[in-house]
Amino acid sequence: MDVTDWLLDADPSIRWQAMRDLLDEPADRVAAERARVARDGWGRALLDLQDERGYWGGDEYGEDGDRRGTHWVLFNLLRLGASPDDREVRSAIERVRDGVVWKYHDGLPYFHGEVEECVNGGVLALAAYFGELGAGSDRIVARLLDEQLDDGGWNCDRAEGSVRSSFDSTICVLEGLLGYQRAVTDPPAAIAEARRRGEEYLLERSLFRRRSTGEVVKQRYLNFAFPPYWTYDVLRALDYFRDAGGRPDARLGEAIDVVRAQRRDDGRWPAGRPWRGEVFFALDVPEGEPSRWNTLRALRVLRWVEGDASPGAAAG
Repeated sequence: MDVTDWLLDADPSIRWQAMRDLLDEPADRVAAERARVARDGWGRALLDLQDERGYWGGDEYGEDGDRRGTHWVLFNLLRLGASPDDREVRSAIERVRDGVVWKYHDGLPYFHGEVEECVNGGVLALAAYFGELGAGSDRIVARLLDEQLDDGGWNCDRAEGSVRSSFDSTICVLEGLLGYQRAVTDPPAAIAEARRRGEEYLLERSLFRRRSTGEVVKQRYLNFAFPPYWTYDVLRALDYFRDAGGRPDARLGEAIDVVRAQRRDDGRWPAGRPWRGEVFFALDVPEGEPSRWNTLRALRVLRWVEGDASPGAAAG
C-alpha cells in the first residue's frame, strides 16, 4: 500500500492530521474528519474512561510511570487532535477543571499546575489547547519565566540545586509557552524571549549532543516513542520547531539526518521502544513495526524542511 493511503487507512486522529499536514485537503474536509476523533476510535475510547469526578485512572498524574492518570490522558487527547470545541470534549475538560486537584500540592486545581517545570509546562500546553487559561496559567507562566536557568533551558531538579538544564524539562516548557503565546491576544514579550533562549539551548547542542564534547547526551533521545510522555527525543523536538514556524535553522541539520536515517526502504518509520508504565491501551504498534505516528510526524517535519508547504499546528 502507498504510504499516504496507509496513513489514511487509520484511526481518525491520524487521518485528519495527514489530510491537513501532508495532503493540504480543504479545511471543511479536514474539520469533518477531525470531528470523528471524539466519536470513534482511540479518542472515543479515552473519553469513555473518565470517571464522574473528572479523573482518569483515579489520579491527577500517575505514580511509578503509570500513564493512566488525568495528565497523560489529556495529553493523548491533545496529540490525537480532539477538538476543544466538541461538546463531549468540552464536558470532559469542565469535569477536570471543576474536580481534579493536585493532592500533593495543597489541593491546587489541576489547571493551576504544581511545582515541577516539566509538569507545569505540560499543564500550560493543555490549558492553552483546551481553552482553560486564566489565573492558574498566569501562575504557571510567572513561575516558568522565573525558573529559566542561565544556559537558557529548564530542569525539574533546579529546586534540588541543579544549575544545568534538561532536554526533557526544556521541551515540555517550550511546548507550553508556545501554546500560551498563541492562545492569548497580547502575550508578554518576556515569553517570546524565554522561548528564544530555550530554543537556543537545544540548537546549540544540535538537539541531542553535549555542547562541551559533542557526544550524544542520551541514546534514548534517538528513540522515537509515541506518545512521548515527559521524555525528550529528536523527532519530538523537530516537530516542535516545525510547529513554531519559520524557516528551519541550519543547526537542525544533523537531527534531520537522524530522522531520515530511520526511514525504512518502504518509506515508513518504525515504532520506537515504548516507555515503561501502565497505559489503558497502546496508541502505537510494537517496537520495530511500521509506525503510522512516526511516519506522519517524520513526513511533516521533512516536508517543512524541504520547503514544500508552510507548517501547521501539530495537533490543533
